Amino acid sequence: MTTPPALLIAGHGTRDDAGAEAFRDFVRQLGARHPELPVAGGFIELSPPPLGEAVTELVEQGVRRFAAVPLMLVSAGHAKGDIPAALAREKERHPGISYTYGRPLGPHPALLNVLERRLDEALGSAGRTPGDRADVTVLLVGRGSTDPDANAEVHKAARLLWEGRGYAGVETAFVSLAAPDVPSGLDRCVRLGARRIVVLPYFLFTGILPDRVRHQTEGWAAAHPEVEVLSADVIGPEPELLDLVWERYEEAVKGDLRMNCDSCVYRIALPGFEDKVGMPQQPHFHPDDDHHHGHHHGAHSHAH
Repeated sequence: MTTPPALLIAGHGTRDDAGAEAFRDFVRQLGARHPELPVAGGFIELSPPPLGEAVTELVEQGVRRFAAVPLMLVSAGHAKGDIPAALAREKERHPGISYTYGRPLGPHPALLNVLERRLDEALGSAGRTPGDRADVTVLLVGRGSTDPDANAEVHKAARLLWEGRGYAGVETAFVSLAAPDVPSGLDRCVRLGARRIVVLPYFLFTGILPDRVRHQTEGWAAAHPEVEVLSADVIGPEPELLDLVWERYEEAVKGDLRMNCDSCVYRIALPGFEDKVGMPQQPHFHPDDDHHHGHHHGAHSHAH
């Protein structure tokens, strides 16, 4: 019987210790769920362990084949460039290994169901029932990217969240690198007639950026007491997320990836991004990979 490939989880990384530990705990949960195969996880930047260390951990367990799944909601620079380049580098470091690469997570119906649950929890905390949706406007807040395709994925998630769930509307904002920002998104909701808004962070785990979303929301709400504003929680390590990562793993193993490249800036000349077509992808060095490479993170600010 052929041994199934191991599972490698690739995370973004965060300066928030709780967020990094949430990722590491998630990897442990996946391993406990699937004792039949080695499971490891690492980060592209900011947090230990680096992705290269996770690959080494698998190799030291005798792994020669693995499937890598990016634990990311949208396909931005990390999923499109940094992780594939890092995996190619690991293949050079560890001759004889082979891997397949899965696709990012969202927007998947299972995650939309978790987002809906987070909205219900926020409304419940204010004494409202899930049925009280007709006058609720949702502001879905994504990470934000200089990649228009990644930002469009957040808009797609917003539209899918709106369809069939009975909210007054679902608008979109970003916490970094893209417009509109959170205050501008809240202003837009009000201009569209909203009087009750739930701000919903489109993030997997806690961290610096979800905290920033909440702080900006609270600041705006304090300046607009006439509008009811509630903050929902991040997706978190829910069973649906564990199931979805496994689904992405099985896709990668079977070669059924269905990657959407129709609006990828590295393949298609989009207005204002023509210079990115065919751009070679370089590994995104994790600070812990090599203490002598002199890398500065700002050089890769496009990849968020």
